[in-house]
Amino acid sequence: MSPPTPRLRRALLVLAAVPAALLCALAPLPAAADAPAATAAPADWTARPAGGGADRDARPYVYLEGTPGTALQDRLAVTNSGRAPLTVRLRGDGRAGAWIGFAADTVTVPARTRAEVPFALTVPPDAVPGDASGEVVADDGDKEIRVPVRVRIGGPTLAALTVEDVEISGGTIRYALVNRGNAMLEPRLAVRADGMFGTLLDRPERPLPLELAPGRRVERTEPWPDAPALDAVTVRLRVTAPGGARDEAEASATYIPVAPAVGGGLLVLGGLALLGSGAYRRRRTRRGDPEPPGVEPPGAESADDRQPITETRPLVKAGPLVKAGAES
Repeated sequence: MSPPTPRLRRALLVLAAVPAALLCALAPLPAAADAPAATAAPADWTARPAGGGADRDARPYVYLEGTPGTALQDRLAVTNSGRAPLTVRLRGDGRAGAWIGFAADTVTVPARTRAEVPFALTVPPDAVPGDASGEVVADDGDKEIRVPVRVRIGGPTLAALTVEDVEISGGTIRYALVNRGNAMLEPRLAVRADGMFGTLLDRPERPLPLELAPGRRVERTEPWPDAPALDAVTVRLRVTAPGGARDEAEASATYIPVAPAVGGGLLVLGGLALLGSGAYRRRRTRRGDPEPPGVEPPGAESADDRQPITETRPLVKAGPLVKAGAES
């Protein structure tokens, strides 16, 4: 058998290389030695008031009632859905949160376990009757969950609300609401604006999306996108809340277009400048006119008056007297 020609040898090499390349492409790549290890999934856990079974039945917040000086009990449910134990730190926040005490500030919940942590809220003996609010805070270092706490303190309650610091700035009305009583308030707001030719804005009373705790002050804004361009307006705010709380406040503003105001000011300044220039030219003309001959302005001195005054007398020589008609 004759040896293969060079062209045949190249063809055999190509045929042999194709299966090797296919094997290399299908083989899995080895893991890099310095590749970072996969990070653990974040812990999956929740905290809510205890007592509810399914999520839809869970209480939205902790609600307690008591008189000053009493200790109220409740529980916090911490559910660990992860595959590793969960450690959370517990604390209270806010006015009512400062009254909360836990048996342990740090709690460890096993994997796939729901634990109920009891806590006590002690109402101070000098607490004012009414509503107080706060939060229970659970923190695992990466995530923080806040559970609202509301306390109704027994005794006479007072609902008092004021609206203050009303300001009008362009298309925005600014104001502040202050809870002056000892009850939790859900305020409602009505807005009215009157101009020189009638009512410009009339928004009926509507609930505001907030709850105002006793002693709390909230600054808010009311948009007015169609505010007038030229008018003098008075804006009145009326706030109410359940329990008889009610207050009103108002503010006034004048709307003037910027461009016409600037143009009018320039016209006024130009007119004043022209009047001043004309008066100045008239005064200069009066001062430069020649005076008619023989007429001197009052108070002016003549050339003769400016010469020194000299008295002239005839010289008389002494001598003998000669009678008229006498012969020498």
